[in-house]
Amino acid sequence: MVTSKKWRCRLPLNFFGLSDEYIEGVYEEIFQLKHFGGWSFIEAYSLPIVLRRWFLERLAKQFEKEKEQMDKATKKGRR
Repeated sequence: MVTSKKWRCRLPLNFFGLSDEYIEGVYEEIFQLKHFGGWSFIEAYSLPIVLRRWFLERLAKQFEKEKEQMDKATKKGRR
């Protein structure tokens, strides 16, 4: 069977997979959960996206609280 060389798939290259930017974002999220949260790669990778994002937002909120407390303690110590 001979096919015409003029026929080409017009779908984007990432149609059957995820784009490089998306994968990099997922790996960045996994790194943050591993580094700051102590999660294993498999645990973080296996989380549903919504749950993984919730943990990241909660981790960011915790860091903000800790920073505010450190700033308060620093200002209090300078008086």
